[in-house]
Amino acid sequence: MDLTEGTPKQKTERTKIMMLAFGIMSIVMMFAGFTSAYLVSSKREDWVADFQLPNAFLASTVVIIISSIALFLAKRSIQKEKRKPGTLLLWMSFLLGTAFIFLQFRGFGQIISEGYYFTGPTSTINSSYIYLVVLTHLAHVFAGLIVLLVLIYKHSKQQYKPGQMLGLQLGAIFWHFVDILWIFLFLFFIF
Repeated sequence: MDLTEGTPKQKTERTKIMMLAFGIMSIVMMFAGFTSAYLVSSKREDWVADFQLPNAFLASTVVIIISSIALFLAKRSIQKEKRKPGTLLLWMSFLLGTAFIFLQFRGFGQIISEGYYFTGPTSTINSSYIYLVVLTHLAHVFAGLIVLLVLIYKHSKQQYKPGQMLGLQLGAIFWHFVDILWIFLFLFFIF
């Protein structure tokens, strides 16, 4: 199909989908660079082999998975025109996303209590990479929370209904992507 064909609405929808796809690809490339650098750096002599991820990171992983499930169920409810459950599930997803950020900072506290800092004489290459990657991911989670607030607002204004779900679909794709990205990063740091 020629991308220039279709109604103005169809062209706008395709453009928005492509913009999101390009954004996601650029984020994937950035984190691919981070994880590649992490792997290369793991061969250094000053690499701490017994560095353990904080328990709060595991808890945050569970929370973000539940948040993604809540958003999936919210989208399904809104498609079936069940507004009240959709609203509750959107808020649940947002609150769990906020809890994720809280748990990530709790994880930083656990890393600091072990004596590892981002920079300085008590930092390690491991801890510096973990801080960098997690903080960069948190910036994207924060953007995702803003997206969720926009979805909640637009849903409250009844802008989403069967046949008019593009904004909700794009917001959900971004949120699920950020969630899957964290699961990948968490597993990457463990293994």
